[in-house]
Amino acid sequence: MRKENRTYYFSVEGETEQWYLEWLQRIINSYSDTKYTVKIDSKVQKDPLARVKRLTVLGETEITHIFDRESEDAVHVKQFQKTLDRMEMAQNSGKDITYNLGYSNFTFELWIILHKTDCNSLRIHRKQYLAPLNKAYGENFENLDQYKHKNNFERVLKQLTLDNVRAAIRRSKTIMKRNQDAGYTLQEYNRYKYYAENPSLSIWESIEKILNECELL
Repeated sequence: MRKENRTYYFSVEGETEQWYLEWLQRIINSYSDTKYTVKIDSKVQKDPLARVKRLTVLGETEITHIFDRESEDAVHVKQFQKTLDRMEMAQNSGKDITYNLGYSNFTFELWIILHKTDCNSLRIHRKQYLAPLNKAYGENFENLDQYKHKNNFERVLKQLTLDNVRAAIRRSKTIMKRNQDAGYTLQEYNRYKYYAENPSLSIWESIEKILNECELL
């Protein structure tokens, strides 16, 4: 019996996020016991409103925007808030859109590391994710730009399985629970909630939803 297709929509800041989602689609569809065949429709588009304007949807549609809260410097806080503003505008664009928050504090590399190991320590700068990334994947990248080259990033992805994705979701939940237990304030801007402290992230929420619906968790 042919499986029902389900499409999940994302907008992402960069190519590594898009390549990761393409890999996730392939992995899910390679499982014979997945309830649905999935299409993960992701576009590299920093502006959520622009993503919605180019999207033809029929009926209620959810989109997740994957992006970084790069630091607590004023310029990055303002940039983060501007993106949340554009997400809110996208929801009010006349289409039946719900825009979900898929942030990482500081960087998407946190999510990638969590597939292999815990990463619970405070970081001062995003560059500090290079060492745990190299250790987790047995690599020796000289900088994050080198890691983001397509061939290098695909070599990282080849080490991963669906079990690693499940582990990343569990570790992400642990991080967010630790933040709560530590008494950190869950910030809210528009309707979006996040921690200003790092590490923190919400990417896992949309990934967990996909795996739940496919009955792969």
